[in-house]
Amino acid sequence: MALESQTVSLGTGMSDTDSFIEEVTEEVRRDRMYMLLRRWGWVGVVAVVAIVGGAAFNEYRKAQDTAQAEALGDAILSSLAQNGSSERADSLQTVAAQSPGGEAVLNMLLSAAQTEAGSQQDAVASLNAIATQGDLPEIYRAIASFKALLLQSETMPATDRRQQFEALAIPGAPLRLLAEEQLALIDVAEGETLAAVERLQALRQDAEAGVDLQQRAAQLIVALGAVPEPLAGQQG
Repeated sequence: MALESQTVSLGTGMSDTDSFIEEVTEEVRRDRMYMLLRRWGWVGVVAVVAIVGGAAFNEYRKAQDTAQAEALGDAILSSLAQNGSSERADSLQTVAAQSPGGEAVLNMLLSAAQTEAGSQQDAVASLNAIATQGDLPEIYRAIASFKALLLQSETMPATDRRQQFEALAIPGAPLRLLAEEQLALIDVAEGETLAAVERLQALRQDAEAGVDLQQRAAQLIVALGAVPEPLAGQQG
């Protein structure tokens, strides 16, 4: 009986000891955690502030961009509401854009109004401003260059126009096929009929050529006294 009592007493003592050790261990862990928090807790605070501040800044920037776009749109619509083309051009010149894209749109509309008003040189200058705007995507710069060259078809020497259209017709250029069509027209104007026909035949066979472009090329080939070659998919 005494042995059992001693065993129970020993077991109870060991349980108390284990509980004490666990309490001490947990206390040490808490102390270490508090120490780490006191030492490095500012990192978490900074991270939270950075995340919240970054989100607030992004929302502010989006709101500001939206407000600028709306203001630009209202100003453009107000300018386009003018009755005469000269008045529209004058009004558009007073509009200020706050972004490269907005400036490109503004200059494109301005060039159209200037063309309608008979101010061809001013229209070309507006288009060239877009063409030389390096922070724009290539497609917008190519369109501006193409339109500027079309406006100068009667004033720019054919040699200069050919050189610039050739630059627009390099492989991979967004307006390559349209530039090739214009080069064929320059060939015709210079009396190079065979060169024009060969260029138009190749243009019709190009895999990227649309139906409208193929039809225009075929019509011009016929007008030059030649016969359009069958398209690749039509050859039997």
